[in-house]
Amino acid sequence: MAKKFNIPDIYKADIIKTIKDARQVTDPRKKDLEPVVLDFGSVQFLIPRHFGFCYGVENAIHIAYETVEQNPDKNVYLLSEMIHNPNVNDDLISRGVRFLFQTDGTPIIPISSLNADDIVIVPAFGTTLELQAELEKVGINPYQYDTTCPFVEKVWKRGAQLGKKQNTLVIHGKHTHEETRATFSHSASVAPSVVVLNPEEAHILADIIVEKRPVSDFETYFGHKCTKGFDPLKDLEKFGVINQTTMLATETQEVMDILKAAAIEKYGEEEIGNHFADTSDTLCYATNENQSATIQLMNSGADVALVVGGYNSSNTMHLVELLEQKFPTYHVRDASEIESPQKITHFNQWDKKVLESTDWLPLSSEKPIKIAITSGASCPDILVDEVILKVKTYFENTLDVEQALEPFRVE
Repeated sequence: MAKKFNIPDIYKADIIKTIKDARQVTDPRKKDLEPVVLDFGSVQFLIPRHFGFCYGVENAIHIAYETVEQNPDKNVYLLSEMIHNPNVNDDLISRGVRFLFQTDGTPIIPISSLNADDIVIVPAFGTTLELQAELEKVGINPYQYDTTCPFVEKVWKRGAQLGKKQNTLVIHGKHTHEETRATFSHSASVAPSVVVLNPEEAHILADIIVEKRPVSDFETYFGHKCTKGFDPLKDLEKFGVINQTTMLATETQEVMDILKAAAIEKYGEEEIGNHFADTSDTLCYATNENQSATIQLMNSGADVALVVGGYNSSNTMHLVELLEQKFPTYHVRDASEIESPQKITHFNQWDKKVLESTDWLPLSSEKPIKIAITSGASCPDILVDEVILKVKTYFENTLDVEQALEPFRVE
């Protein structure tokens, strides 16, 4: 039986819950990735099969809110943002929770100022072995209120297994991201480790492996994100790839393929098993499901796409990256950033800037406007509800919510 989480009512949403409940009945095995149409008449919202809170996020929210509720007289801290959603983090702050670090690792409150009676919640991304040791030094058990995602822990365990077999670990991820910093810390404790951002960097590393590039290039591109004394010619004789769980699954596979091809070129096909470890099982199921559903959404013929989620949410940005290949796509944190059909505030991940765009929403009386909408794994469904309801007000002669949801009501 699936674990049941106690999610605060403030995050529950009638529209999305109704649609998700209906899809669970009609497609319990989650095989149908076709988006459904929430039809208001003059505007239609195309809803993907998978989006929003994943298991790891629901687990983190359940633990965090339960901890706050059960310890009203204690100081409660989060190491850093529990998940990458400002609405969730702001609500926890309003309940008295304080953050010890910014997302980039910059200290806000020194751990040395805490005592054994204080509570520290480890976020869903997990944390480093070094921070665990600091907490233990002041008498705090870092595992007592640990919301680390089980699928992140799975990556750590796989890394440990590979390290015990003398494999070097290549981590596909963003080296400044909390999860990758935690994974690097764990992997570095068992094996030489290096972080690779994307296929472009994988090609550079592959060329170093087969000596088409000088070893000095390793220091240029990877010297700031590898274990001390890393020797690419020696340490990459035998290796495996693990990943930040929120990266594009297809990109992780591409990184693996590029590096495997380099090992084959250097050692031969018949010897590849002695030099490259297959690690495809470290890919997160939720990341795979959400991205697969989004790829299906790309074929929906939408006029525009909205992606709801935190600006610093890696998995949300990858959904944007997919959809913007097909439609004008806008990454918003919540409905407040949609000011009118003429004006929207949104995040451009490529320039790392918050932009304002005009005339973003096509309005037409001749045919229904189709809007693809999805959200990141750390985004509460209520925020998607609110975006749908706000955008709906820009269209005339629409059905009311009850009428639009009637096809999805489960008896």
